This record gives sequence, structure tokens and C-alpha cells, in this order.
Amino acid sequence: MLATLPRELLIALRLTLVIAVVTGLIYPFVITGIAQAVFHDQANGSLITRNGQVVGSSLIGQEFTKPQYFHGRVSSTVNTDDPTKAQPYNAANSAGSNYGPSNKALIDRVSKDVETVRKDNGLGPDGQVPVDLVTSDFSGFDPDITEASALLQVDRVAAARNIDAAKVRALVERHVQGRILGIFGEPRVNVLDVNLALDKGEAG
Repeated sequence: MLATLPRELLIALRLTLVIAVVTGLIYPFVITGIAQAVFHDQANGSLITRNGQVVGSSLIGQEFTKPQYFHGRVSSTVNTDDPTKAQPYNAANSAGSNYGPSNKALIDRVSKDVETVRKDNGLGPDGQVPVDLVTSDFSGFDPDITEASALLQVDRVAAARNIDAAKVRALVERHVQGRILGIFGEPRVNVLDVNLALDKGEAG
């Protein structure tokens, strides 16, 4: 056994080197090459550019609070350096609130947000508010809202920009994306995408 040990160690070393080259170099380069060729935008973060400048990603939401913009979902992410401070849509700290439906803090926060949405969008005290406008998703940076949530905000955005509401509604409808594979999820609108279209003057 001792006589064959050097030979067995050499075989093991060669095998380790071969596996390291195949799995650590060849495989990653091949997969990266395929991703760049077939899914170039997705492999590079689905970045959105305007005038040569990166303004965001279609996969990561941004915080919009001004009345002339469509608002996205609630984000529960916090500052990675100081977890006591909120930092909405912090993509480096994907997280939900983890509050259960009976949690008083969640109930109070949602109730307050419902009233805010109603007030900001001119709804009555019993006006229906889409659930995605007042609840966060599990990631904390959902870039999309439902079609209903976007249409709810049309009048506010149109008034703030002094644009015909029908034109803003038509813009929203043009930016509605269908269900994934035709069956999963709900029709949705990418908030950053439609807000950039507004700034570009696509609603007139």
C-alpha cells in the first residue's frame, strides 16, 4: 500500500486539477457566454438607460413619492448599516416585514396607508384600494404594481402634470404586461418604466 501511495496521490492531484479547471473555469465561462448571447439584458441586470445613463433596473423598484409620478408598493427593506432605519427598495437587503396578518403593527400601518392612498387619489372613505398598494412583497423591491393600482393613480398623476387623464390612462394601458407564460400572476405595470415614459412626454 505504501509503495503505491505516491502514484495514488498523483492521480488524486490530477483529478482535483481537472475538476477544478472544468467546474471552476470552463463551465462558468461557457454558461456566462451563453447567458450573454441569449439573455444579454437579463444577465446584465435588466438595466434601463436614458441618454446613455443607467437610471435603474426593470427588476428593482424605486421610491416615488411626488404626486406627478405613479407610486409603487410598500417596501420593508432597511439600511444594511443601520437596521433601525428604513431604506425602501434596498436591493442589498432583500426582506419582508415578516408580520403576520394579525400583527397590530401591520394592521395599523396598512390602515394608515389605505387612508393615505384614498386621500392622495381623491377616493371616498369607502373607496376600494388594491391590496398591492398597501402591502409589501417578500423581496422588498417589487418593481411592479397591478393594472388596477396604476389606473387608480391616473387622475392624480394627470392633474399634477396638467395632462388629460385619458391620455395618461392610455399610456398605462400601453405599459401593461400580461401574466407570466399567460397564466401566472396578474397583469402588471412596471412603475419605473411608466414614470420614465411620462417624463419623456409619451402621454402628451
